[in-house]
Amino acid sequence: MLGLLDQDGSIIANISEPTQTQLGPISLVERMVKNCRDLIRQNNIPEDQVKALGIGSPGPLSISKGKVINLCNLPGFVDFPLRSEMSQRLQIPALLENDANAACWGEFWLGAGRNINNMVLYTLGTGIGGGIIINGELVHGHDDNGAELGHMIIQTDGRYCACGQHGCVETYASANATAARAEEALDQGTSSSLLAVRKRKGSLTSKDVFEHAAAGDNLANEIVDGTCRSLAQVCVNMLHATEPEMIVLTGGMIKAGDILLDRVRSFFRHMIWNLKAETMEICYATLGDNSGFIGAAGLALDGFRKGHRLYSPGV
Repeated sequence: MLGLLDQDGSIIANISEPTQTQLGPISLVERMVKNCRDLIRQNNIPEDQVKALGIGSPGPLSISKGKVINLCNLPGFVDFPLRSEMSQRLQIPALLENDANAACWGEFWLGAGRNINNMVLYTLGTGIGGGIIINGELVHGHDDNGAELGHMIIQTDGRYCACGQHGCVETYASANATAARAEEALDQGTSSSLLAVRKRKGSLTSKDVFEHAAAGDNLANEIVDGTCRSLAQVCVNMLHATEPEMIVLTGGMIKAGDILLDRVRSFFRHMIWNLKAETMEICYATLGDNSGFIGAAGLALDGFRKGHRLYSPGV
């Protein structure tokens, strides 16, 4: 997803196209550069009026060096200088940020968290990402890879995660994990209306699971409860770790609607301590799929205004 924004965060134009990861990093950069130039020209924006470029990427990253350290889903991206490659080609100062952090900043800047100073965001998709804002600043950590909230361990010796750990919340509560746990239950012979769906489609999605839970299927409800309980657990942990005013849920899985949010809130209320009343809100994001590029642009604008974190072409 690529967007062109003005200094107030209003979207001038945006486009989306498949990543085509199999073509490698240079091909991806060249297509991103072409799309940037096309978007600028099609909207009659003088190129010298584009002040900064924000890039959101999965991690782990070296944000300070502008490098992608390693991406399991994008072959060839090992110690790849994505920030400088984009900046040099476009001749625009650039900033690299974790994609979930960018989404977090987007919601903080113009979305659900626009009137607060402390928030946490969880992206619920094929995996789980996250971002933390404390006193109006993103948390990056000592080596630029803080706030990897999907890899918080919630089960000792639990389900294997592609990151190499066991028991990550991503393996219990992401969209892929929700579907996988349902399929495993079917493989074990559990009766469910989901069986007919799998026979027809070949596999399940989290959307199938949530829809059948809403229709009253016992297995689907059990799986959804497990997903929501796991999310509530990490919300409790983040409350005690950072005490945010708000935890925002975003990503494709929030299309499930009330059945997801209501249950996460319910499990949260059941789990939380009784030593003091908590006012933290758990809510859905408001920017939809645009939060990532809005946040990346917002961070680039912030860097331009403050004169930091931007790589300038020619350096």
